[in-house]
Amino acid sequence: MKTDISPVSVGLYFIPVETRIPLKFGLEITTAVTCARVRMIVADGQGQKAKGWGETPLSVQWAWPGGLGYQERCDTMQHFCRMLAEEWALIHRHGHPIELGSDFIESTLPGLLEQLNRERGEQAEPMPHLAALVCCSAFDLALHDAYGKLLGRDVYSTYNAEFMNRDLSAFIEPAEGSNISFEGKYPEDFFISPPPRSLPAWHLVGGKDLLDASELTGEEPDDGYPVLLPDWIKRDGLTCLKVKLRGNDSEWDYERLIRVGEIAIDKDVLWLTSDFNCTVTDPAYVNEILDRLMIDYPGIYQMILYVEQPFPYELEQNQIDVHSVSARKPLFMDESAHDWKLIRLGRSLGWTGVALKTCKTQTGALLSLCWAKAHGMTLMVQDLTNPMLAQIPHVRLAAHAGTIMGVETNSMQFYPAASAAEEVVHPGLYRRRDGQVDLSTLSGSGFGYKLNEIDRHLPELAAHFEK
Repeated sequence: MKTDISPVSVGLYFIPVETRIPLKFGLEITTAVTCARVRMIVADGQGQKAKGWGETPLSVQWAWPGGLGYQERCDTMQHFCRMLAEEWALIHRHGHPIELGSDFIESTLPGLLEQLNRERGEQAEPMPHLAALVCCSAFDLALHDAYGKLLGRDVYSTYNAEFMNRDLSAFIEPAEGSNISFEGKYPEDFFISPPPRSLPAWHLVGGKDLLDASELTGEEPDDGYPVLLPDWIKRDGLTCLKVKLRGNDSEWDYERLIRVGEIAIDKDVLWLTSDFNCTVTDPAYVNEILDRLMIDYPGIYQMILYVEQPFPYELEQNQIDVHSVSARKPLFMDESAHDWKLIRLGRSLGWTGVALKTCKTQTGALLSLCWAKAHGMTLMVQDLTNPMLAQIPHVRLAAHAGTIMGVETNSMQFYPAASAAEEVVHPGLYRRRDGQVDLSTLSGSGFGYKLNEIDRHLPELAAHFEK
């Protein structure tokens, strides 16, 4: 098509961000994160050019849990981002962003990851595919943004037959034995139309978060933001709380759900979710906690809208039958849902929902969205504590996906100051009001960043490549 594009220039920046309070991911504590920001210039066959932007936090503890020290993992992911910058700039094919993105993820990314791990040596712990996807996501997002910019259109208006050379059957396959067909179907067929302009916001109750004044030590930040859960609920009008659990201490997890649940009831919160941090290996662990709640605290049990990813990341190596859990509550894949193929496997094991994330690439999230919806699975869009530009594609995906309930968004809890420049232009996206985030300021081409209005000073380029 005349609208097909190809990258011609790629620039990479690393933006350091520190948390105001610790954030617990699995067995690790996060106190800082590096965000990868990508500037990509694309050109069509007529030589017309446009610049797009993508960003993601390189959340090491989430993307690469393991025995290595934080700095080694972080340095490796940043090195991989530099490798990706060169590889994206070398693409000579023209196409729609979903076509280029899918080809890159399927054909180029695995080989590049293999090269990285080979260079690191046989004795080094290999970087996982999830970490590679996180690094790749900033480039893929920039590609989609640049395409919309080139056409002067909202990029979500381009996921259809008018702009794509191939329908969904070229990218995804239905579950075996189903009568579902993706022929003649495009991502737009699975979007909510019109998308909502505001979304219920989920607040993360981390494992280190303080629930009441008895837990105060005097070392909490005095920066004008709440530190206690009841104060957050009051300030932001919260109605949805995501409760981080340990997954390896059933009594602690049970008591944590009760304590948060009682605060929620007292403060008129409507919904809870339970996140077991991917550390559970036996469905009985989750079932016993849910069954105890159902008998002893039925009100809290009823407030749990779904259960999020209790089981290990690598689904193919941990094919646990989870039908007993999803018989009690909707059960959502998150860390395991790298792509539609793993979602297909998860569905066969009893998972009923999918938590989408833009940090696994916009392309992959859209294809997963279509596969899951076509097969009757429920959707959610989960946060990677997305600050700055990363917040915008994240909430836009949630608005178009039609989630079970709003969007998780918690960067304003852990590093609100990081997004101060973006908040001036999009105030409703970086502070929750009446339990909602407001998308009404997003408009224009690409993802609608309005980057020219944002007073953000970037660090020096970490990498730059051109054809």
